[in-house]
Amino acid sequence: MMLIDNLKYKIHNRDACIAVIGLGYVGLPLVIRFSEEDFRVIGFDIDEEKVQKLNNGESYLRHIPASTLDAFANNGFTATGDWNKISDCHAILICLPTPLGSNKEPDLQYIRETLDSIMPHLQAGQLLILESTSYPGTTEEEIVPVVKERGFNVGEDFFVGFSPEREDPGNTRYTIKNIPKVVSGVTDDCRSVMEALYGTIVTKIVPVSSTRVAEMSKLLENIHRAVNIGLVNELKMVADKMDIDIFEVINASATKPFGFTPYYP
Repeated sequence: MMLIDNLKYKIHNRDACIAVIGLGYVGLPLVIRFSEEDFRVIGFDIDEEKVQKLNNGESYLRHIPASTLDAFANNGFTATGDWNKISDCHAILICLPTPLGSNKEPDLQYIRETLDSIMPHLQAGQLLILESTSYPGTTEEEIVPVVKERGFNVGEDFFVGFSPEREDPGNTRYTIKNIPKVVSGVTDDCRSVMEALYGTIVTKIVPVSSTRVAEMSKLLENIHRAVNIGLVNELKMVADKMDIDIFEVINASATKPFGFTPYYP
């Protein structure tokens, strides 16, 4: 059986072990969601306090109650800081912060350090996924060279993809399961495996042609939101000076059935 077929078979039969690196507001919900679908999940984090709390069934995120963690308690979940366990996993999801540096450039320190840590433990037939927000080209420029240095051929004996996180902490209406998931791969086979994996935990998959398209789509989403929030904040100051209720203005404008999306200050 080819490596890609073997990996898809394990995913389909819930025999694949999922590694989630970074157990914050993006990673922890993914741990829970995969566990709800009966996957065995190993969570990786360098924060020893987080690791200990999760292994004790405690939550450290306000919008995730401890009772929610029961989903993975019965599926052999463990949290760890031991990178050796990466070799036991079939899919590896990187969910780490990508803050801006002093010159507003992307700071990929956490991603690079993690790649250095996991590289010796990567195995043929694995799927390595970046979920962190970054500039178009990050997957090709940062992830692929590490896989190649390990001696693998991307799309043949190792698979690499990008799927931007769309987490909205505390939102009970939209969750991982019902938020459409953009998925991409470095090759067609990589994208195919991505579709197979995420298709087990979300209702709708949105495949795109390349990792660069997926990376750019995440930036567009963030820019769209930031620009419009900035706009409405400016308009609120103008409206206040004119003794106009900006919320009434927004709600009136929102009755237009096309060409307008309401944002609130």
